[in-house]
Formats: sequence, C-alpha cells, structure tokens
Amino acid sequence: MSGMWAELGMVVYHIVAVITILYVAFSTGAYLLMYFAAAKDLRKDKDVSGLQYSKALENELAPLSILVPAYNEGGNIVSSARSLLSINYKQFEVIVINDGSKDDTAQRMIDEFDMSPISNRVPFSALGKSTAPIRHIYRSLQHPNLVLVDKENGGKADALNAGINVSRYPYFASLDGDTVLDTDAFIKVMKPIMEAKPDEEIVATGGSVGIANGSIVDTGYLSSDNVMLSRNPYVIMQVIEYLRGFLMGRIGLSSFNMLILVSGAFGVFKKSWVIEVGGYETETIGEDMELIVRLHRLLRKKKSKGRIIYIPEPVCWTEAPESRKILRRQRIRWQRGLFESLWRNKDMLFNPRYGRIGFAAMPLFMFVELLGPVVELIGLIMIVLGLVLKAGAGWEISASLTLMMILYGSLLSTGAVLFEEWRFHHYNRMSDVFRLVLHALSESFWYRPMLTVWRVIGLVQAIRGKKAQWGEMTRVNVIGGSSDTIKIRPESPLIQPKK
Repeated sequence: MSGMWAELGMVVYHIVAVITILYVAFSTGAYLLMYFAAAKDLRKDKDVSGLQYSKALENELAPLSILVPAYNEGGNIVSSARSLLSINYKQFEVIVINDGSKDDTAQRMIDEFDMSPISNRVPFSALGKSTAPIRHIYRSLQHPNLVLVDKENGGKADALNAGINVSRYPYFASLDGDTVLDTDAFIKVMKPIMEAKPDEEIVATGGSVGIANGSIVDTGYLSSDNVMLSRNPYVIMQVIEYLRGFLMGRIGLSSFNMLILVSGAFGVFKKSWVIEVGGYETETIGEDMELIVRLHRLLRKKKSKGRIIYIPEPVCWTEAPESRKILRRQRIRWQRGLFESLWRNKDMLFNPRYGRIGFAAMPLFMFVELLGPVVELIGLIMIVLGLVLKAGAGWEISASLTLMMILYGSLLSTGAVLFEEWRFHHYNRMSDVFRLVLHALSESFWYRPMLTVWRVIGLVQAIRGKKAQWGEMTRVNVIGGSSDTIKIRPESPLIQPKK
C-alpha cells in the first residue's frame, strides 16, 4: 500500500514540476519578448539633451494643472509649493489639496502665500463623483496660479478627485509628496502629447521612476553627477527591480500600446478622459493602475486611437524602503492592489472586445505578476523535494527548475542593468555598476524567494478580503557621513528653478 502511495506521489510530483517548468519558460519568454521590444525602442530613441528640452519651451505646450495631495505635510509643504511655482513651464497652476491634515499644513500655506478664500463660484470640472466635504478653497494673492483646497480626509484618490474638480486646464499631473523631480520632468512628459500625430491622441503619459537613496539631492534636483548607489542590499535590489520593471516591462508594453500601469509617483493625464471614466477609485489601494485599466476600457469602447505611453527618460526619483520590515509591508500592499485592480476589471480578461489588452496585457499581469509568486513558491518547494529525493528524475527536475529560475530572475535583471548602462549611464562610478551586476546575479538565491513569500501573503490577504493596512514609510533624510539614506541638502525643497 505504501509503495502505491509513493508511486502516486512521484507521479504528482512530476506533473507539478513539469507544469512549473513550462510556466517559468512561458514567463521568461514573455519578458524576453518585452526585452527585445524595449531594446528596439531604446535604440531608435534619440538622446534628447537639456538644450533640446529648453527649445521645446519655445513651442506652445498645453496648459497643465499640477495636483499635490498633502496629509500632515506641514514641515515641507511650503518649500514644495514654492518650488513647483518655479518649474520650467509656461502656463500652469499648482493645486495643493490638504486632505484633512491633523497638523498645520493648511495654515502654513495660507500664511506663507497670503491666501484668501475664493468667494465667487469655483468652476468645477463635473467629475460626477462625490468627494469628502471641501471646507474652503483659497487662492494666493501673491501667485494667482496657486490654489489650496482644504477638505476633510478621504485618502489620496479622493484628494486627487477633488483636485480634478477644481482644476482649470485640460491636462493634469498627479504627484506623490515624496517625489523629487527631474529638472525637465514636465517638459518630458508633455512633449509627446504635443507632438502626437493628427489622428492620434495621448491620453496619459508616465516615465521612469528612479531610487534616490544614497544620492545627493541638491536644491531639490538630482543631477546625473549626484546619482550614486546605496550600500544597503535591499535598496540595491529595488534599484534593479525598478530598472527591470521600467526599462524592460513598461517600454515593451508601451510599444504595443498595452501599458496598464502609470506610476502614482508621477503621471500626466488628459482630464476629459479621466472625467469620462469617473476619476480615481477610492475603494482600492491600487488606484493608479485601476484608473489606467478603465481608460483602456473606454478607449476600446470608443474605438479610439488614443494611446497611453511610457517615456524612457527618468522624470522623478523617490526614496525606497531601507528596512526589511517596511519593504515587506510595501510588497504585500502592492500585491493586494494588483489583485483589486484585476478583479474589478476581470470581464476584460480574454474578452475579444478589448483586443490586445484583453488577450495580452491583462493575462500577462494575471498569470505572471499576480499568480506568478504562487507558481514560483511551488517551484522552490519542488527544488527542495528534488534534493531530498537525491536521485533519478527528481534530481533532474530539481536541476532543471533551478536553472530556469536563475535564468528567469538573475539574467533578466542583469540585462536590465546593462540597458541602464547602455542607454542612460546614470551610475558613473564603475564600482556602482559592478555592484548592480553582482546583486542582479544573486537575486534568485535570496531576494526573489523572499519577495515570492511576501507576494503570496499579499494575494492570500486580498482573496480573504482583509482590510489593507498602509502603515508608515520610515524616511531618514540626512546629508554627509556614511549613511545609505537619501542625502538632501538642508532646507532643500521638492524642486527649485534650474540655475
């Protein structure tokens, strides 16, 4: 009897192992396809210099509303707003949305910029979605293009919806409060919109997000000379992840007009399209991806040639988690947000009505990004079982799985590092490039298995319907010394005018 069960167990083991190998092969093939698509686009893409971006200012770029949600940002909201007022752009407005802060965020804005309540009627944009009550709307007497919306707390998505309602211009940019902008960020993301073909409409744009930990942010800018790699191994691995996700994944998807995620850290949208889909969804923690998916849905419904595009050039930099605890919390939350976005739009999956979005983009995110960690965890278990079996097919399958998972993780990550070095060359020190490559090759042996477990936990929590807990993102902004945190000059605001 025990022999029969052992034989049955071996059969199940072989079936599961073969399915896992085929799955990893499929995932690797999908990423290789995006790898070559990205390489083709990067090769065609000309290296646009700062001078050429300055020349772009000579042309009439579309007016832009910059939305800045703020919650308990009293310590830096004034410097951030003042910096945004000095951006390299012609016609724009800055709308700070105080989302029910418990500190003096609103009062600091009012005092510093001599803001006065708007007594006349505010031209709302007819989003058609209620937001948390707005207490007052103020306009600066010093800067007519600076507006403060003081509202009750409703979360980031709700604050952005309120900002959309108050905004005046046809395009809006959404910013995270901790984002450090590239010097020409707004020109970079708006230039493709203004250069679109007559029969083409750009609905949204996004660009690369870099990790600033270890670098020096001087006067709010992160210049190429100041980009340095942290010595924290968790941060280094996140740099590699961002390179793989942005330079390979999103460029490849954008080239086929299948981009279904624009980073919440910085994105530009055509307001009329966002209003038509109902704005940001407040009941999900992945509001950025969920909005893009609904925009694709509307594009297909209207049979529009509109595009959602990705810009290879970095447009902003952000601070990454430096501790295992915060990183774990972040990745669980991301996986929950991915599940919620896909679940809300599950009718698009393999639906002929949505074309390549339904048959390529959605399945890719469903089976590779969402369910991939489950299969990878099974693969790790298969490897351990193969080593326990020690001989025969079990050992061969274990070796095959090990090789496939190394190829899937480490080599693709190394390719992303080489992409960055070939196209942008932000890391000028050879020691930084060497450490990036070394850590990329080590990814499959420690970092990826750790993320796999966390992402499975996030998926289980999402399926169980457990309420999301955002927690705190610990930030330590210092300068000098040997700290591996982001280094910011004292009194440095978000951005400052170029000198």
